[in-house]
Amino acid sequence: MDKRDRSEVFRNRLLQAMTRNSVSRSALARKTGVDRSTIGQLLKDDLPRLPNAQLVADAASVLGVSADWLLGLTARPERPGDIVAAAMALSPAERLSADAQLMQWHREAAGYKVRHVPATLPDILKTESMLDWEYSSFGDQRLTLAINAMRSQLEWLQSGVSDYEIALPVHELEACAAGTAYYAGVEPAVRHEQLTFIADLCRDMFPRLRVFLFDAHKVFSAPVTVFGPNLAVIYVGQCYLAFRESQRVRSLTDHFDWLVREATVDARDVPDYIASLVGE
Repeated sequence: MDKRDRSEVFRNRLLQAMTRNSVSRSALARKTGVDRSTIGQLLKDDLPRLPNAQLVADAASVLGVSADWLLGLTARPERPGDIVAAAMALSPAERLSADAQLMQWHREAAGYKVRHVPATLPDILKTESMLDWEYSSFGDQRLTLAINAMRSQLEWLQSGVSDYEIALPVHELEACAAGTAYYAGVEPAVRHEQLTFIADLCRDMFPRLRVFLFDAHKVFSAPVTVFGPNLAVIYVGQCYLAFRESQRVRSLTDHFDWLVREATVDARDVPDYIASLVGE
């Protein structure tokens, strides 16, 4: 880009940023420590003018944009720190606030495929009896919130606005069937109802709902959800780590697709596989 073209880009973007932030020429001059005539000269279109590096940096700071954007070196006006903050954020994973955030992310992904690796059985497929057992030590209020959240997610799933894929370690279903590990102490009737519920949903909603089972001895995944092409979220316990930068989302999408390719039980066969566990 030659000097004339760059000065035109700078002038247009400086005016755009001043207008958006309601900053007058006098105010910009005062905040950047230069004469008002200096700002006026930069905004004149009769001949190409570019400021020195100090004035570019000061103007960018005052107007909340990046110096690279003012100079036409990038199409994104955000400052580097703002871009990083927007690309990766932490959200609390406490009940209620997390439920509202999850539903917002699901609505944001409307029309796109959602890919999910749960920490245990997926909340979106849990029965009220299973939630009752899980939240038995937290009180009725927490249980009510959990059940309402599950119902909202299930309604969203059944609305068909997005395809939904779940990759689940096969040992999770086996432990539920046997009443071992996490599910030790759960009544057989509750476990039977839970497994049958998942099998029925997988059968009735295929292919909009697809569940793949992988062998955790061979492949591994942390809990992660990919909401279409623009957002991926990793669950780390007390908070969610959300990524919006396209390359990070693409990497986590590729990770999920790898789990699907390595699945030991295909989505078509999951209902029958669960039926065999229930029978045993």
